[in-house]
Amino acid sequence: MAMTGQNSGQNGWRQGDRLEVDVFDLGDDGTAVARAEGRVIFVADGVPGDRLRVRLTEVKPRFARAVIESVLEPSEDRVRPACIVADKCGGCQWQQVSYDLQLESKTGQVREAMRRIGGFDEPPLRPILAADSPLGYRNKATYPLGLSADGSIQAGYFRKGSHKLVNLNRCPVQDARLDPLLAEVKQDIADRGWSIYDERQHRGQLRHLALRVGRHTGERLLTLVSTDAKLDGLAEQSLIWMERYPGLMGVCLNINTDKGNRIFGDRTRCIVGRDWIEEHFCGLRFRISPQTFFQVNTEQAERIIPLLADFLEPTPEDCLVDAYCGIGTLALPLAARVGRMIGLESFAGSVEQARANAAANGITNAEFRCGPAELLLPSLSEQPRLAIIDPPRKGCDRRVIEAINDSSIKRLVYVSCRPATQARDLALLCGEGGFRLVSLQPVDFFPQTAHVECLAMLER
Repeated sequence: MAMTGQNSGQNGWRQGDRLEVDVFDLGDDGTAVARAEGRVIFVADGVPGDRLRVRLTEVKPRFARAVIESVLEPSEDRVRPACIVADKCGGCQWQQVSYDLQLESKTGQVREAMRRIGGFDEPPLRPILAADSPLGYRNKATYPLGLSADGSIQAGYFRKGSHKLVNLNRCPVQDARLDPLLAEVKQDIADRGWSIYDERQHRGQLRHLALRVGRHTGERLLTLVSTDAKLDGLAEQSLIWMERYPGLMGVCLNINTDKGNRIFGDRTRCIVGRDWIEEHFCGLRFRISPQTFFQVNTEQAERIIPLLADFLEPTPEDCLVDAYCGIGTLALPLAARVGRMIGLESFAGSVEQARANAAANGITNAEFRCGPAELLLPSLSEQPRLAIIDPPRKGCDRRVIEAINDSSIKRLVYVSCRPATQARDLALLCGEGGFRLVSLQPVDFFPQTAHVECLAMLER
C-alpha cells in the first residue's frame, strides 16, 4: 500500500513518498530488502519479517532506498540493540537483528556469491562458526574526531549514509577496556586546546583517535593521528595518560597530511612508553603496532588455525607460502610443522614485525620478504606445496592467481572477508588452475555487522 506525499506523481514513486512494506531479506551491504508494488526497496535497520512504514529517500528505475518511519508489525527476529545510537551509527548494521538470523544471512551471502559469481552450483559449505561473544569482541578502534555545533570535541563513527559524526562515549562491540579512553581522552584534547581537523578546509590538527588492546594480555596502545607534529604539551599529557590507565603501554603520534580519507600517514613516532603491545595468539607472542593489520576478533582468528592445519596437513618436508602475510599471524603458528615458511607482505612495517615475532618465539625456519605478492610470488625459486592467501577486500591481483596456477602448490587455503571477490578468484583457480574446491568454512569475525570471513580449502 502506498501513501504518497506532496512530491508524488502519477508516473511512479518519488523521493519523500511513504509506503507500507514487508521485509523479506538482508542484503550484503547491511540493509534490509523489502518489496512493494513489484519493486525492491532497500531499508536501513529493517529485519526480515518486519512490516514497516517507510519514507523513500532515493528512487531509481529498478529500486528505491528508504528509512523507517514506524514499525507496524515487528519481526520475531527483531531484538533490542545493545547500543543506544545503533539506529544512527554506521559502525554496525545489524544490532536489531537476532544473532541466529545474522548467522543464517551470512551463510546465505557466501552461498549466493559462490553460485552467482563463482559458478559453483552446489558450494561445499560447512556450518558457520558463531562467535562465543557477539559483543565486546573488537580489539581495536579507530575513531574520526570532529566538532559538534557548540564546538565540543566528538569521537565516534559516521552516521549511516552520511559523513556526519555520531558521538560515542562507549561502544558495545569494542573491548570494554577501550571505553574509558574513548570517553576521557576527548576532554583532555579539549583541555589542551589542540585543534580538530576540518577535511573541507584542510585545516586543524587532530584527525583520528586510534586504540588497540591485547585481548589476552590486556595491554593497550593509544595513537593520535594529526596533520601536525607540534602538539603543545603532548609529552606531558602522554605521561598523565600512562599513569591514569593501567595497562597502557605507550602513546604514539602518527602524521597524516594527506587530503584523502586514508586514516594513517607513513610516519609514526612514540611519545612515551613503547609503540607496540604484546598479544598472545595460539601459544605465540606477537607484537602489534598502531598500523599493524591483525584480525579484529582475536578469539575467532585463533579458531581458524586448527582448521588450516587440519586441511593443509603440513609435514617437515613441506614449504609453506603465506601471501599477504602481515605480521605472520596465520602462518607462524604452523611454522613448527613445516620445513620452511615464506611470508610475502607489501607493508615494510609488518615485515619488520613479522621477523621480530619469529625471533621472539624462537622460530628459525620462517623467512619474510617485502614487496607486492603479485611480484614476489611469480619470482619464487622454491617449490612450495602448501599456501595460504589472505588478500584485502578487493581480492587477488590477477598475477597472483596466475602465479598460483603455474606453481607447484597442491593445497591452498584462501581466507577472505568479502565473498564476492573470493568467489571470483576461486572460479579462476578452479578453472584455469585445475584446483578443486574441497570446502568452504564461514567464520563470524564481525558480529552485529554484515561482514563475514570465509576459508576456502582447495587442492589439486
